[in-house]
Amino acid sequence: MASTSLLKSSLVLNKSEFVKGQPLRHPSASIVRCQPVSTSAFTVRATSYADELVKTAKTVASPGRGILAMDESNATCGKRLASIGLENTEANRQAYRTLLVTAPGLGQYISGAILFEETLYQSTTDGKKMVDVLVGQGIVPGIKVDKGLVPLAGSNNESWCQGLDGLASRSAAYYQQGARFAKWRTVVSIPNGPSALAMKEAAWGLARYAAISQDNGLVPIVEPEILLDGEHGIDRTFEVAQKVWAEVFFYLAENNVMFEGILLKPSMVTPGAESKDKATPQQVAEYTLSLLKRRIPPAVPGIMFLSGGQSEVEATLNLNAMNQAPNPWHVSFSYARALQNTCLKTWGGRPENVKAAQDTLLIRAKANSLAQLGKYTGEGESEDAKKGMFVKGYVY
Repeated sequence: MASTSLLKSSLVLNKSEFVKGQPLRHPSASIVRCQPVSTSAFTVRATSYADELVKTAKTVASPGRGILAMDESNATCGKRLASIGLENTEANRQAYRTLLVTAPGLGQYISGAILFEETLYQSTTDGKKMVDVLVGQGIVPGIKVDKGLVPLAGSNNESWCQGLDGLASRSAAYYQQGARFAKWRTVVSIPNGPSALAMKEAAWGLARYAAISQDNGLVPIVEPEILLDGEHGIDRTFEVAQKVWAEVFFYLAENNVMFEGILLKPSMVTPGAESKDKATPQQVAEYTLSLLKRRIPPAVPGIMFLSGGQSEVEATLNLNAMNQAPNPWHVSFSYARALQNTCLKTWGGRPENVKAAQDTLLIRAKANSLAQLGKYTGEGESEDAKKGMFVKGYVY
């Protein structure tokens, strides 16, 4: 069979265009045709964004850094604000998001920030584009592209994630606005099965999303969250996770997704939140790394774990334990509540508390940066940071 050459990216990213959000040329998907010796022909799909996707993924998966997940929908952001007595208005959402993105030196610990659509097009309270502020901090802007969970007909009271309709055009627009990676979250429930139907639907949806994202210049974060809900032990979580990730990577391959240009956002392998048997950070690390080694190709540049309702300290300790030995991937974090919880409480909606809240955010970000490097000790953590955040049946 004749050899094929790798398709080089036809896009040269101009930093000034990226920062200012000026329209960028949108290359169309290209086809590399191979001529085998036999009479039957086959095609290899490649995207003209290939080089840029690899570069973006490596930038996000850079040593000592991880992702700040601040992509809560307006409704979910409203729940966060309500917890500190604030009304869910655009002004309050803007004030809180401004606090996060303008924290001095945040880019030292954070390589990417996942935004909600409103935030991608939003300005800070002093009129600067949120995207520009992030880029100025050395943080890659990302965007939540799924449209949320809905009941999966024919399943055992399970869910599927909607949002594939119109995703290509939305992704192209998000790229023009400055986003360089995307996020799609679906879930699997252990107490409800999970059924073969639910696992296949989750895997297929993630694979279609990933292929569409890459075609439009966005590095896809692949996130099939295995919910913490349940009384099951860690072995049951491991068993389910193996099945889920086998399905996910089968369909990623079926959809010709380039593994070097994706990031994963898996759950850690832990017991169910209501299990009587608790796991140490060392046990979580052992089970989770075993899962990765059995299911994740080394070509994938970054494993950005979600916290899923763990306490701030618990999520950091578990991440640190996973980085006590070398592995083929950048094992890091993509946390929302596990970075923001104490920060939000410290702010309380009061302007005079902004600096203290930002300092708290930086403390958490630095702790997880150290955990990514395997150097976190857990010393000096507050009691608030040790409180669990699991909510049974939590709806985002």
